[in-house]
Amino acid sequence: MQYYQDDLARAVVLTLFIPLIMSSGGNSGSQAASLIIRALAVQEVRPADWWRIALRELPTGIILGALLGIIGMSRITLWQIAGFYDYGEFWPLVALTVGAALVGIVMFGSLVGSLLPFLMEAAGLDPASSSAPFVSTVVDVLGIVIYLSSAIFFLRGTLL
Repeated sequence: MQYYQDDLARAVVLTLFIPLIMSSGGNSGSQAASLIIRALAVQEVRPADWWRIALRELPTGIILGALLGIIGMSRITLWQIAGFYDYGEFWPLVALTVGAALVGIVMFGSLVGSLLPFLMEAAGLDPASSSAPFVSTVVDVLGIVIYLSSAIFFLRGTLL
């Protein structure tokens, strides 16, 4: 976040959505990791199936992210129109930033969460012992990068 501090200072409204962004990515990644760890434990999947799992998780992450993005955008729109909160002149772009970032973050979280257990098993480590906390940490940190990079893309020339 230190890298983006100047951007955040210009668009403080972006900080309102950091908890949403972080929890969405970490939760989707942890859920995917839990499902894969279980599937590995009961031998429903093998380490060689990682590519099949990745191809299945990619559209799942996109769809889930899109649903969450629509909810996030709708909430921003509803609060703005109802007068509960003023997100500023460029609130539609803020809503678009949040929605697009949620798609990217949830997709990324689903992929990382589904592939990390395979990586840990290949390294000779027990996937159940640390996959979910590690997934949450990686996805939370990179989720902020995805969110703030999305903000720079959508808000350049307006708030940023």
